Amino acid sequence: MADDFDVLMGLWEDGQRRINEAEPAERRPLERVSEEIYVELRRRVGGRFTTRELAEYYLREGTDWCFELAYTVAPGTPEAWDVSTVAGAAFARYARSASDWGGGVRRAEEPDQ
Repeated sequence: MADDFDVLMGLWEDGQRRINEAEPAERRPLERVSEEIYVELRRRVGGRFTTRELAEYYLREGTDWCFELAYTVAPGTPEAWDVSTVAGAAFARYARSASDWGGGVRRAEEPDQ
């Protein structure tokens, strides 16, 4: 699972990079949608989680719900429906709140007991 997270984090960070590189007028709706996805992640995953749990959630639940949310938040802005960008950025940001994330790196997992 650690490898899954590392791959996923790379994809998620690509989404954040695309938002950061967007033109200001396009960036605003991307950031608004990404923020709403972040808030929904907090509701769905909870405040205390590990990077492993977040990766498992992503792989289990997918991102269809993110598209639905993006369409609701920015119905007239199709570029804000790009799930790889808006959800990726939200997941990357949310991953930084994981209990085993610190200083930009994952801390070693405790052995299963």
